[in-house]
Amino acid sequence: MQYHLNGFKPGNYQVSDKARKPYPTPPIVDLPSQVDVLIVGTGPAGLTMARQLSEFDDIKTCIVDMAPGPLLFGRADGISCRTIEIMEAFNSSEMVVKETYQLKQNTFWEPDAENPNNIKRTEKIADARAGLSEFTHGIVNQARLHELLIDGMRNSVTNLEPHYSRELVDLIIDEDATQDVTAYPITATFKRIDEAGNDKIETVKARYAVGCDGGRSRVRKNLGITMQGDSANKAWGVMDILLNTDFPDIRVKSFIQSKDHGAVMTIPREGGYLCRFYVELDHIDKDKRASDVKLTEKDLVAKAQQIFHPYKLDVKEVAWWSIYEVGQRIAERFDNRPLGSTEEIIPRAFVAGDACHTHSPKGGWGLNTSLPDTFNLGWKLASVLQGKCDPKLLHTYETERRKVAQQLIDADRELSKLVATRPAAGESTDHARVDTAKIEAFMKRQSGFVSGASIEYYPSYLCTGQENQGLATGFKIGQRFHSVQAQRTADGRIQHLGHLVKADGRWRLFVFGGEQSPTDNSSEVYKLIDYLAKDNTSPVVKYTPDGADIDSVIDTYAIFQQEDLSMHDLPNYLWPAKGKYGLHDYEKVFQKSAEHDPYRFRSINTEKGCVVVVRPDQHVATILPLTAHHELAEFFDHFMIEQQ
Repeated sequence: MQYHLNGFKPGNYQVSDKARKPYPTPPIVDLPSQVDVLIVGTGPAGLTMARQLSEFDDIKTCIVDMAPGPLLFGRADGISCRTIEIMEAFNSSEMVVKETYQLKQNTFWEPDAENPNNIKRTEKIADARAGLSEFTHGIVNQARLHELLIDGMRNSVTNLEPHYSRELVDLIIDEDATQDVTAYPITATFKRIDEAGNDKIETVKARYAVGCDGGRSRVRKNLGITMQGDSANKAWGVMDILLNTDFPDIRVKSFIQSKDHGAVMTIPREGGYLCRFYVELDHIDKDKRASDVKLTEKDLVAKAQQIFHPYKLDVKEVAWWSIYEVGQRIAERFDNRPLGSTEEIIPRAFVAGDACHTHSPKGGWGLNTSLPDTFNLGWKLASVLQGKCDPKLLHTYETERRKVAQQLIDADRELSKLVATRPAAGESTDHARVDTAKIEAFMKRQSGFVSGASIEYYPSYLCTGQENQGLATGFKIGQRFHSVQAQRTADGRIQHLGHLVKADGRWRLFVFGGEQSPTDNSSEVYKLIDYLAKDNTSPVVKYTPDGADIDSVIDTYAIFQQEDLSMHDLPNYLWPAKGKYGLHDYEKVFQKSAEHDPYRFRSINTEKGCVVVVRPDQHVATILPLTAHHELAEFFDHFMIEQQ
C-alpha cells in the first residue's frame, strides 16, 4: 500500500490520501463514579489493557487520558513480530500486516577509507529477526495501532470508549480496604482540561487501577514508586520526513556513521515515501533535560545532511519531530505493595509501560515492551474480578514483567553505547569510532529479544513442568506458544494453531496424540480426553460454571498423527455441543499432513505425544505427558477457584 505521496495525513490508511481525515476529537462524556478497573493513559499499554477488558460484560472499565483526543503523529514506529502475534489475538493482525512496511534488510555505512569525508556502505544483510515468527517485523504509525485497538474496544460487547481531556489530580488508596476484593479502595480525582470543562472536578472509585501514563507517570508518583537508574545525558533527534535523495538505501533500515558529524539511523516508514531519521546530537549538561536543547527540525535536517555527505537530502516535509535524551530507568516495584510483601497481600494498583521503564527508542522496544506488559496483566485481573482465580495471581505480573523490563534496560544501555559516536557526559573525549560489526553482532544476539519471540518467564506455578520439556522441545516453557500449522480434520483447512489463542481470558490445552489411534479406547490420548470430559477432578469439569459451554474456561484442541480420522468416530468432547441450540463445534481437531507436520516442526515426541498448556497471554505454562492426569489437575488447582 502507498500513501502520503502529497504530504503526511494521519488517519485510517484504508481511506485514500485525498479523502483521509484525522481522527475527530471525541465528545466529552462524564466519567463514571464507580468502576472495577481504572486505566490512566491511552498509550499502547493502556489501550491493550482496555481492549482486553472490553471483552467482559461483567467488568466495568474506564480509561482516561490528558490528551484532547486520539494520537495523530509519530512516537513509536516499530511493530515487532510478537506484537503482531498479540494483535492476532485481538483479530487485528491482518490490517497490521497489510499496512506496515516490512523490514527485510539492514545496511551499515561508515566513513570511506579513501575519502573519509564521504560515507560508504560496508555491509547489507538480511534482518536477523527473519523466521522467528509467521509475522515479519514492520513499521507503522503508532496512531494507527491505537486506532485498531480503539475500534476493537468500540465494537466489543461493552462498547468501551476512552475519556479524554482529564488530568489526574490525585490517586488515594484506602489501605484498610485493600484486602477486601469486593471493596473499592481507590479514589481518583480528575480535572477537566478542555476549554468547555471549566476545570470541573470528577471523582472515580475503583477496585483496581493501572497507571499507563508514561515516563512522568502521576499514578506512579501517587503510589510513591521511585525510578532507579539515570540519564546518560545524551540527546538524539527523531523526525518523520518526506524527501528526495540519491542515497541508495533510503528504503532499507540503515545505520550511517560519519567521520566528524555523528551518526544517523534511518527506518523506512509505511506508505512507500515516509522515512524516520534518528539523528545523533551532542551530550546534554548534567541536570538538564532533552527539552532544554534549543534546536528545531531545521537543525535536525541540517545535521543529517552533513552526515550523509556526499549524498543529497532534499526534505520536502517534516511530518513530526522531537528531541529525546538517552537514559535507562526502571521502577523499584510495579504495584502498590511495599517491597518484600508476601503473597497474601493483594495488589490493587499497578504501573505499566513507560510508567515503569524508560529508555531510548532506537531499539524499537518501547511500544513492543509496553503492550505485552498489560497483555500479561489484563487476563490476570479479569480472572480475579470474575472470581475464577485467587488474587495471588496478580503478584505474578511484577515477577514476570519486571524481569523483562530489566533485560530491556540492559540491552538498551549496551545499544546506546554502541551507536554513539559522541561521548556522553563523563565519558572520555577520545571515544572510539563506532564498530558497526559490533552493532551487527549485537542485533543478531538480541534478535529473539527484539522480536519478542524469546521473552521467557522464570519457572513458577504459572510456568512449570520443565522436566517434560523433551516431549516438545519446540514449545519452550515460559516463552510464547510458537505457532505452527496443521490440517483441520473436519474440512482439510490449514490452520495456524497459535491463532486459536485469542485474548478472551481462556486457557488452551493442545493435546498432541501419540502413536496410538485416538479412536482406540486403550490409548493414552483417549483416556486423557475421557478424563477431561468426565472426571470430577478434571480442571475442565471443576472450573467450568454450571450451564456454561464446556470450553468457556479451558479450551481443548487435539492434534493427531493419524490422517484417516472421522470427527464422528472421536469422543464428543472434541466436537462439543455449544450455545443455546447445542450446535457442534467441528474446529477443535487437527492432524498432520506431509507439508504441515507440527510434530516435525516443533520436535514433538511422536511415540508418546504430550499436552501443552497455554496461558491466556499465549505463553506456554507447562508440558505434561498424556498420562499425567493428576499433575494437570494440580497445575490448575494451585490458583483457580472451583465454580459452583
